[in-house]
Amino acid sequence: MEWLSLASLLQLIVGLGLFNVWLVRGRSATSYRGGAAQTLQEEFATYGLPGFAFYLVGALKIGAALVLIAGVWIALPVRAAAGLVAALMVGAVAMHLKVGYPPIKSLPAALMLALSAAIVALR
Repeated sequence: MEWLSLASLLQLIVGLGLFNVWLVRGRSATSYRGGAAQTLQEEFATYGLPGFAFYLVGALKIGAALVLIAGVWIALPVRAAAGLVAALMVGAVAMHLKVGYPPIKSLPAALMLALSAAIVALR
């Protein structure tokens, strides 16, 4: 597999972006967090999601990130991982809309959705 391609670049962007959100900045406040949430786990509670949802979504996103990044160099189900991320980002955008936040709060999830859909289309 040719690793220097648009699809590979997008895989790295999405994968590293997911790692950043979940492993680096998950306990930090950002202007994109919902409500008064200071952490990613608090944001899930703000949306009224059950406690296990934070761990389930986190595991799915981190696993997908691993597949997307490693899939640049080895044969892995990259389209499935990107499709999973896209589906999860649809849910993220829906949660922001559900609670009536301004559209700017959905921007990171919408961008990740678009990039993930592009990966699916290119692979």
